[in-house]
Amino acid sequence: MNLKQRVEKLKINIPAIFLALGKKETPVWAKILAWLTVAYALSPIDLIPDFIPVLGYLDDLLILPVLVTLTIKLIPKDVFDQCLEQSKNIWKEGKPSRWYFSIGIVILWIIIILIILKFFFFKT
Repeated sequence: MNLKQRVEKLKINIPAIFLALGKKETPVWAKILAWLTVAYALSPIDLIPDFIPVLGYLDDLLILPVLVTLTIKLIPKDVFDQCLEQSKNIWKEGKPSRWYFSIGIVILWIIIILIILKFFFFKT
């Protein structure tokens, strides 16, 4: 499987993982890892920033596929297959314009900025 095919597969698997979060049949550990996977996929924050040559993109090429694979293994096969079918048609009507999905990322950024401000400017 070449890189382009893997990226296309990720574009289907990540929404399927998101859809599996709403299923009651999905175990708790799978939901926790699914939230981490979806958050990492959507987050502009990387463990290694992308401007660092090679290493910046290496974490995206390694960490995200590993998280996706582990999450899929924890979700029951029949549940994931159902979510996979739903995710294949998720973009047919265009990208969803649900701005409230970004609230979590904005809150994460605010928390990180507050921690940095506290660490550098408000030492006691």
